[in-house]
Amino acid sequence: MVLLDRAEEIETVGDDGYRRIRADIIFGKLRPEQKLRLEALKEEYGVSVSTLREILSRLSSEGLVLAEGRRGFEVSPVSVDNLRELAELRLLLECHALDQSFARGDMEWEGRVVSAHHKLAATERLLATKNGKPDEWKRYDGEFHRALISNCGSRTLLDAHAGVFDRYFRYQMLALNYRGEEPARQHQQLLESALKRDAARAKSVLEAHLDGCVAHALATGTLR
Repeated sequence: MVLLDRAEEIETVGDDGYRRIRADIIFGKLRPEQKLRLEALKEEYGVSVSTLREILSRLSSEGLVLAEGRRGFEVSPVSVDNLRELAELRLLLECHALDQSFARGDMEWEGRVVSAHHKLAATERLLATKNGKPDEWKRYDGEFHRALISNCGSRTLLDAHAGVFDRYFRYQMLALNYRGEEPARQHQQLLESALKRDAARAKSVLEAHLDGCVAHALATGTLR
């Protein structure tokens, strides 16, 4: 019994370390191409070196970390080409999920979508007056898009989308600042499309939305 409890404790520590390191990469605390030195990470996250190797290998399989053999690990770099690829993958998965989610939409799903949009719209209004918090806006943006597809009926599809979305979200944290009224208008259009179950309109708006995000990132010169 003691051994079982100890095994569960080790697993919990490893899972917590994984979530924290993953979040710090996505939110930009651990910067692109930053070397991930095991001894420093051990002190920062309170996990063993062997567990860290497992965590970083797992993150490598998700595209968030580069494993460099004997040279160790580093945070994956960012690039214009990778942003474009992620935007295309996100559009492909999200459009398919929108079709399924709208077709299955019920009152509970509607409530999730409306609630998520309410929070997002509130942060967008604050940002327009220079009083908002960009990190909150980005988080609520993600919640809204996930709510739109949450009733698609496929755990596999949602998991695939979540993996791509998190990598795309990393670019939002690093390079995609608030663009003004256009994204807020598009989010309102997505809400209206959802309430009308108009998947064709929603997919058209989503494509323009993602194209605008990529164009904005290119215009800022943050990425190469």
